[in-house]
Amino acid sequence: MPVEAALSRRAVLRGLGSAAAALGLGGCAGLAAGGTTVDVSDLEANPTLLAATTRKPVNGATASPWFGSQRAGAMTIARVKLTPPSRNRFSLASIGLDEWRIDGINRVRRVSDLFDPQAAARNVLIYVHGFNQTFETAVLDAVSLSDAIRFHGDTMVFSWPSKANLFDYGYDRESAMWSRDGLQDVLDGLAASPSVGQINIVAHSIGSMLAMESLRQFYTRHGDAVVDRIGAVVFASPDIDLDVFSSSVQRIGSLAAKVTVIAATNDRALELSGWLAGGITRVGAAQKAQLAQLGLRVIDASDEGWGLINHDLFLSNSAVRQVIRNAVAGRPGA
Repeated sequence: MPVEAALSRRAVLRGLGSAAAALGLGGCAGLAAGGTTVDVSDLEANPTLLAATTRKPVNGATASPWFGSQRAGAMTIARVKLTPPSRNRFSLASIGLDEWRIDGINRVRRVSDLFDPQAAARNVLIYVHGFNQTFETAVLDAVSLSDAIRFHGDTMVFSWPSKANLFDYGYDRESAMWSRDGLQDVLDGLAASPSVGQINIVAHSIGSMLAMESLRQFYTRHGDAVVDRIGAVVFASPDIDLDVFSSSVQRIGSLAAKVTVIAATNDRALELSGWLAGGITRVGAAQKAQLAQLGLRVIDASDEGWGLINHDLFLSNSAVRQVIRNAVAGRPGA
């Protein structure tokens, strides 16, 4: 996906989110009952994103596009230096034309090397992107999400090898599944670090399938000993076979109580995905009652979207973002 297209997409999503908030769409009050505060995310004070990627580096990850769509022989762990958009009243950021930018990639050897061993433990938010994403768009979406929910702690993007092409859905699904051991290794490293508090996960679309598989492996390895290390697990528009997901929920024990599913029965992207999968319902397009039977917290966002696709509500809709913020803050029922 060209950078210009990515910026246009993000500007549109930001504009839709602002318009939704201004118009007060029906149902928003119910979803966003927890209210908002005027604080800012930690990324504002320290514009550094943590990253783990199973993509193959491009030109040594010294310049854009940093990482490509090919699968790497080894996972890269890094700090991503960012430049935030201008925040003055006359800036282009106010109308969605100025964006965060990647300034550099500083690689480290291990997950533990990302943290100061002498510092107090900080919570971590991991964002796992979905279908049709470049490394850069995944980074910027992670930043946008963290900034929007005013996350306090360290934000990390886990980026798997997507072709970033609408016609490469099959490659993307296989690459996401291929990356599940990499994400489990990240979870293992974070859980073992005394510098890390709670680990929160927000996964979108196919990324939810990857996150669920990694959580299943993580729980199989460690059992209830790691349950308290996991904070919120949010699956936004999850592109997962409903039958496969139901089976996996039974395999993650007490972690299931941490899960929030954001679904919309009018998610057109998931309708197409279900058709490609032989008519099997995707979790993100399932009826709320179907998912509630699994003992999960389910948010039906069907009435929140007013676009044609309704697959990026976690970025475009203020009420859905508030749901994520409440879950990560430990008040999922707010």
